[in-house]
Amino acid sequence: MGPSAFSPEPVAVSWSGGKESALSLWRVLREGRLLPSLLLTVITEGYDRVSLHGVRRELVEEQASALGLRLREVFIPRECSNEDYEERMGEAVRELEAEGIRGFVFGDVFLEDVRRYREERLLRGGLRGYFPLWGEETGKLVEEFVREGFRAVVVCVNGSVLDPSFLGREVDGEFLRDLPPSVDPAGERGEYHCFVWDGPPFRRPVRLRKGERVKRGEFYYVDLLPG
Repeated sequence: MGPSAFSPEPVAVSWSGGKESALSLWRVLREGRLLPSLLLTVITEGYDRVSLHGVRRELVEEQASALGLRLREVFIPRECSNEDYEERMGEAVRELEAEGIRGFVFGDVFLEDVRRYREERLLRGGLRGYFPLWGEETGKLVEEFVREGFRAVVVCVNGSVLDPSFLGREVDGEFLRDLPPSVDPAGERGEYHCFVWDGPPFRRPVRLRKGERVKRGEFYYVDLLPG
């Protein structure tokens, strides 16, 4: 029997540990139509860190624990081709489907090619994709994120478009006022990434401390350590 009007549909939430993931989860929880059953995150083998954001695996595991949700980790190779990604992610999706999960929540906002890729390559055979933030103004989204009481720290900055001094800063009103007009307020073009350590759906804050700062190519990272 499928989900009824009185039984929220169980879903997996695509999870990077950043603000779009957290805000999508919060919206789904508030609406009540969907029931987040687990977080689905991608970890780069060897580095043992979240792909793109560079956050340590143990901190994302602590996020899931603080949210009271199971974490399903998908491990991809360092030099990951599209074929490798689709194979690893497809395997995870099929396992979750076997558990009864047919809905997947994504934090995408406006990148049409990314959404199309998810819908056409990952969600097959009647699987459903949900995009709670889709088409909304990014400035208003990140303002909502701050207003709702989420706490996040910038963990990655693209130094070609944003000054590295923003690395390690709290994502708050002052941070948003200081961003250059050329930068998307939510960093949706990859200008910056953040790690959410507290907010409305969290049962407790994630304890952390800032470690070493490193530069790789045009990107700057701060290594977050368990607190």
